[in-house]
Amino acid sequence: MTFRAINQKYLAPGAQLLMIFGIIALCQPWNLFLHRYGLTMTLIGLIAFMITSKVPPEQNADESRP
Repeated sequence: MTFRAINQKYLAPGAQLLMIFGIIALCQPWNLFLHRYGLTMTLIGLIAFMITSKVPPEQNADESRP
């Protein structure tokens, strides 16, 4: 499994889930730890998504030929 496949299958969706979890952590009033670090989780998820979205997906052998 190449880095591009791992990126497309795990890293990009993981970054999206981290952003969503960070927003949920900011909105909940019960746990101070989650509320305190919600913005940090959202920002880390955003930066990770910006990086992982720049990696192009794998090309099949058929697609690379003109």
